[in-house]
Amino acid sequence: MKNIQIDDTLGIPKYRQIVNSIYQGILNGNLKIGDKIPSLNQICKEFDLSRDTVMVAFNELKAKGIINSIPGKGYYINSSEVNVDQRIFLLFDELNAFKEDVYTSFLNSLDIKSNVDIYFHHFNFQVFKDLIMEAAGKYTSYVIMPATFDYTADILSILPRENVYILDRKKADLAVYPVIYQDFEADVCAALNSGEDLLQKYKKLVMVFPGGKEPEGRMIGFKKYCEEHNIEYEIVRSLINRPIEKGEAYFVPSDRNLVKLVKMAAENNFTLGVDFGIVSFNDTMLKEVVAGGITTISTDFTLMGKALANMVSERSNAQVSNPATLIRRNSL
Repeated sequence: MKNIQIDDTLGIPKYRQIVNSIYQGILNGNLKIGDKIPSLNQICKEFDLSRDTVMVAFNELKAKGIINSIPGKGYYINSSEVNVDQRIFLLFDELNAFKEDVYTSFLNSLDIKSNVDIYFHHFNFQVFKDLIMEAAGKYTSYVIMPATFDYTADILSILPRENVYILDRKKADLAVYPVIYQDFEADVCAALNSGEDLLQKYKKLVMVFPGGKEPEGRMIGFKKYCEEHNIEYEIVRSLINRPIEKGEAYFVPSDRNLVKLVKMAAENNFTLGVDFGIVSFNDTMLKEVVAGGITTISTDFTLMGKALANMVSERSNAQVSNPATLIRRNSL
């Protein structure tokens, strides 16, 4: 059979010989993108193989993006990148400065024979579902950021369980999967305890928590710390009709609210870090210089990307909390 060679005398599994035949056909130019390959039934009949043996070969070739299937028509060459060992599906919630740090670190920490396709669901559940369904069977690994979505186990069940990795949030219904996550509640408590010397000069701590895509654990950790230390606190949804006051420190998960606070301070002639304080979340290079430096509570996103790459490369089943710290600057 053209392009498929099976030798019973070789000590190489038959499925591997099918894969190698396709690779060799691509390398010598006999197979090009768009060419049809022999069907599963044809290969089974020609070489007296079981369907399972041929499917193992086809599934590997699909996962590496080498072939794809068109229902009712058969299998076709989809890529000529036969030197790629890993083909990784990476699904982020959105792209921002700190996610870019994760992505860059992840890429830099992978083997050169890895190929990564990145997608974004933008907190849209239907987009999340559609992207995963479309990706099923086409990759060797799947990195999923479920963000605020709960009850996603049924959707992820269509993917090979041993090839799925969860990023950023630990979800009860996804406990069977390896994960690199932030423990938002514990991180906030630990960060505030480490900055207790800075917080003592403020009469009141205020968290501006809009909800939505923001991790609720941050609000819970903030409230827990304040109550355990008998500190006066307030949690508000927005800064609309909420004037800032001297002697208050504001905790703002949203960068949009961070900008609003800096503008409000200028309008009131308040000096940041003297008249009132600000603590932001998720550190970026910009926050090092804005308004003389913004104090942040942040995980190490570069470390997160590196840890994720190691987990995928080593096929680890670990569940790892990525540490966060209080980064002290002039705003507090």
